[in-house]
Order: sequence, then structure tokens, then C-alpha cells
Amino acid sequence: MKNMIVYVERKVLEDPTIAGDEAFQSTMNKFCTFSEDLDDISNQVDFIICLGGDGTLLYASSLFQESVPPVMAFHLGSLGFLTPFNFDTYQSQLNQVIEGNRLRVRVQKDGREKKMTMVEENGVILTNGEGEGIHKAAQYQVLNEVVVDRGPSSYLSNVDLFLDGHLITTVQGDGVIVSTPTGSTAYAVAAGASMIHPNVPAILITPICPHSLSFRPIVVPAGVELKIMLSSEARNTAWVSFDGRKRQEICHGDSITITTSCFPVPSICFRDPVTDWFESLAQCLHWNVRKKQHHLVSEEEEF
Repeated sequence: MKNMIVYVERKVLEDPTIAGDEAFQSTMNKFCTFSEDLDDISNQVDFIICLGGDGTLLYASSLFQESVPPVMAFHLGSLGFLTPFNFDTYQSQLNQVIEGNRLRVRVQKDGREKKMTMVEENGVILTNGEGEGIHKAAQYQVLNEVVVDRGPSSYLSNVDLFLDGHLITTVQGDGVIVSTPTGSTAYAVAAGASMIHPNVPAILITPICPHSLSFRPIVVPAGVELKIMLSSEARNTAWVSFDGRKRQEICHGDSITITTSCFPVPSICFRDPVTDWFESLAQCLHWNVRKKQHHLVSEEEEF
């Protein structure tokens, strides 16, 4: 396209299949490149074209920790719930823009728990030492879900869940999923949660194999502040991951604070938000697909 600057991740162009294509060399030389965690492109990109599956879209979202440009996601993966566009007809597939929700997650580390090697991550410097009162924090923007689980331990996870500063329950089981409506059709639905349309402003809390049959998934309003901490009776640590990435250990004194992000992920619809979503439910998850019941045949119709 005319007057467009195209950014391509450096490791993509270094792939032997692409790098060895002599016919593609002249085009490749026109691209600008970037590397994850090294180059900040948040102020240079106005539009994202995503080629792959749902995981590729989640990865693209993680590159922008604040405002995310509109995303047009083409389905080249195995599932493609979040990627409604078929690449075969890419030239004719620009339509309306809708907004998806994200979660803003802050992980507060208690420096007295363990020694940390100096490393800079997301602008936060973690230092050596067990000094009193040293706290370290990292912040993430999450499109699908935050998962807190028991990790490699054989013990049940035991974490306290706070809502706007009030303890609402203690989660005992394999863990808990805090998801956006977009993420409700991912890990959460596999753990027994309801599916929520992405336009609904909400946060979904889903236990993973809870040690109580009455502990069912709940939906809370968008904007509330959730905090997750190890219970004082916990026999082991917990582990947290963000859209399946950045996995890290959570110890006593650490906290995970979650609320609705003020930086949504705009995405392009194939038709419209309602039609696209229900078609994804039918095609990807086979929602309510069953053999149809035949009508009863009356005695008069038999003759």
C-alpha cells in the first residue's frame, strides 16, 4: 500500500525460509524491524495485521502495554476463535471496528521473601538482597486471562481473593482464572465458566477444580479491583501467568492486583460483533450442535 511504513518482527525476517527467498529480498529491504522487549513501537504503529491463530493475536496484544492500534486478525491457525478473517480473501475484508476488553495486572513482590538477581523488566529494576521493606512491582496488560495455579506442588493451592479490599473467599483447589469476556471462551470455559460476549463490561472469576462443589464461577462488574494473595495457611507457593506467558512464582507477602484496563484492544469485525461471535461459537466450539429431533408422525400421515 502507498505511503505505509511496515514493521515486521526481526526474528520473522531471520527465519531461513524467508531469508533464503531471493524473490522476496527486494520487498524485505523495505520493512522496518523490531524485537520484543528491546524496541518500543507503541507510538509508531497505527494498524496491526495479525497472521496466525488466537495465540498470535494474544502475542500481538502483549507488545502494546498501553493503547493498542486496531487489529485485523487473519485465521491461519488450528482454532481461530478470535481471528475471523480468511486470508484467501484478505483484499476485500476491511469492515467495522469494535473494542475488546483487557485486564491491567500488577504483581507486587515482597523483597524480604527471597533474593533476586538484578534484571530490568518492563521498566522495573529488580535488585539483589533481602532488605526490609524492599518491594518490587511489574505491570502487565492481559487480553484473555490471569491464571493462578499450584504449579508443580502436589498440595492444593490456597489463595485469598479480595474484591475492592474485602476478603470474599479463599480458593482451595488447582487454582483460579480471572478473565475478560474475550477470555471467557478460552481456559475459563474449559473450567466450567459461562461464555460472555466481548461487549459486556465484566470480569469473570473461575475456580480450577475447586475443593468444594458449591464454588461456581462468578461475574463481577468491570472496574472493581481484585487482589490475590497466598493464604496464611498455604502449604506451598503459587504460580501466575498472563495469557499463558511471563510465568512466575508467587510467595507469601506477594500480591496480584487486577482491574479492567483503560487500554482496550480494537479489532476489525468480519460482519458485526454479534454475528462474528456466534459464528465463532458454532464453528470453533460447536456450541449447541446436536442431532435434530424429528417431528412426530401422526397415524394419518403413516397412511
